Amino acid sequence: MAVSRARAQAAFPAQLREADRWVTHDEAKRPLTPDGGPASATDPATWSPYARVRSRARRGFVLAGDGIVCIDLDHCIGAGGELSPLAQALLERCPPTYIEVSPSGDGLHVWGRGEVVRGRRMRRRGGPVELYGSGRYITVTGKPHGGAPAVLGDLSGAIRWLTT
Repeated sequence: MAVSRARAQAAFPAQLREADRWVTHDEAKRPLTPDGGPASATDPATWSPYARVRSRARRGFVLAGDGIVCIDLDHCIGAGGELSPLAQALLERCPPTYIEVSPSGDGLHVWGRGEVVRGRRMRRRGGPVELYGSGRYITVTGKPHGGAPAVLGDLSGAIRWLTT
């Protein structure tokens, strides 16, 4: 079932909606300004308030090193909706936090607070995972996973678990 734009907006944590760090993107996931020009995950002059992108189907949030982080799990939701062992174990270690289904429909973006000194792609705990806190933008769908709350929880424990 499709998520209405109003419901999706209400589902985003206020910390994301209130930050002027939004971009749009094309089909290849290249970041764009709302006017269609190139955007950069490292150039604040190319970022916008949420109000400028909220009606767009393709939008993303820029991680700027202020403690907002995202854990990206690709291909972790099976055809029947079951989670991969890695995704299940990770979510068990997360406090209540905003989690959404990625654009592919079979991945998850786990949003929260924490410290990520260096973003990275890695293979940990039986699966691929990406972990970012700055210099990246993450696509945002507005499709909460399960009963995910519109808050950013402390992901420090989950980050430690993934990186040790």
